[in-house]
Amino acid sequence: QVQLVESGGGLVQAGDSLKLSCAASVFTFSIFTMGWFRQAPGKDREFVSAISRRGDSAYYADSVKGRFTISRDNVKNTVYLQMNGLKPEDTAVYYCAAAVGGSVNSFRPNYWGQGTQVTVSS
Repeated sequence: QVQLVESGGGLVQAGDSLKLSCAASVFTFSIFTMGWFRQAPGKDREFVSAISRRGDSAYYADSVKGRFTISRDNVKNTVYLQMNGLKPEDTAVYYCAAAVGGSVNSFRPNYWGQGTQVTVSS
């Protein structure tokens, strides 16, 4: 069983930055496509970003493109989400996710983290 643990969430002002981290429990981390989803109160969970197994390809939702950057460290078994220029509409619980197979533009997670809260004030 793959365990994913997110950290780095918090309360910030509009225009500020945050960096989320997700640590995986397995040393076979590099075989998984990794990514992030988010869910705001009363809304469906939505895709944010995904990164390929080697970290050489990434895909972003239009709403975060140009502001967020996904990266991974296959030695530390960790995936990151650098969030710049945060807006109030980015407020949500952010979930780390892992997929066996697939690609960055066809990301169907098999495993999920517990989530970390990001709140952006105006």
